[in-house]
Amino acid sequence: MNITIIGATGNAGSRIVTEALHRGHKVRAIVRQESRNKVEARPDLTIETGDILDAQGLASVMEPGGCVVSAYGPPADQVEKLMDATRSLLAACKAAQVKRLIVVGGAGSLYVDSNTQLVDTPNFPAAVKPVAMAHRDTLKMLKQEDELNWTYISPSAMFGPGERTGVYRRGTDQLLVDKDGNSSISMEDYAIALLDEIEQPKVSKARITVGY
Repeated sequence: MNITIIGATGNAGSRIVTEALHRGHKVRAIVRQESRNKVEARPDLTIETGDILDAQGLASVMEPGGCVVSAYGPPADQVEKLMDATRSLLAACKAAQVKRLIVVGGAGSLYVDSNTQLVDTPNFPAAVKPVAMAHRDTLKMLKQEDELNWTYISPSAMFGPGERTGVYRRGTDQLLVDKDGNSSISMEDYAIALLDEIEQPKVSKARITVGY
């Protein structure tokens, strides 16, 4: 399968690239010009330069008819770019006639009970709240998109580099927690879950979450 990955040099994006190549897919990594030297040349990997805020330019380097994964994340002090980037991404995918769009989302919009989202809980870290709220707004935007076949994948609350175990659980809109009340997923296992969804699609135009 041909998979285009935006944000391929980031923490999540780089692991998604590795997992996709490991499974034998052909990967097109779209990176900023200044990040090209961060991508290691590997078989079945094509490196393209693109800017997610430039819809026309982005469409020109996408694989027509393929699958696009967006692992884009703006700097913490530029969260306003996320909404603009999402609008540009949707326009580019339509122009390139992309078959499917997978968005690496945030955990803040997951529900901890029937009415409360994680980002609205009293102990949610103030430093990352603007980013979490921007991701929540992005999900709202996607839910209004009825032309593209999209899937939004939220990680669990604790999301960072770790071990590739191949074990994870799937959910929908509720925050996943383990028997000890912890909510976590390694970026490596998140990448596995994302590629599993690409290879064996189970949801369309909806959000899922993955965790232990």
